[in-house]
Amino acid sequence: MSVNVDTEIARPGDESYVEEAWQLKERIRESEGVLKQRRGFFVDAYRRSTVHLLLAGEAGSDDGTLMGFAAVRRDGYILFLAVSPEFRGEGVGKRLVGKVAENSDSVTCHARASNENALGFYEHLGFEVERRIDNYYEDGGDALYLKLGERGGITKKLSDFVRG
Repeated sequence: MSVNVDTEIARPGDESYVEEAWQLKERIRESEGVLKQRRGFFVDAYRRSTVHLLLAGEAGSDDGTLMGFAAVRRDGYILFLAVSPEFRGEGVGKRLVGKVAENSDSVTCHARASNENALGFYEHLGFEVERRIDNYYEDGGDALYLKLGERGGITKKLSDFVRG
């Protein structure tokens, strides 16, 4: 069986795959205790952002399984990044961050300070901690504000990472 990976983009105002993205986020929240946003907040942010989606499907089929998504603002700030557990370790997250970087001068995000998996992933890609923000999340959790690349150097940093 041959599997195709398709890239889709939901532009601001487009609700394509919003339900699938919500379900993936909720599955991750239930199993890992992260991505705790309320539905209204999530859907509103999804509608206002550009969402890069990776879908896996059998060759010749229109049915796609959501591998992961990155919802991003125009300034390169990643609001949500989620990769389905079944597809982790296959470069899905790196591809999604790469899509964001292609269209942004810088890429930034917040990550829960206790989310070691996310922090390890971002560090592996070259993100650096800019600052810690106490009580950032609704539940009182702390966040780290992360930034990828130096000014004007994000493309080089990503291409160096991909080659290395």
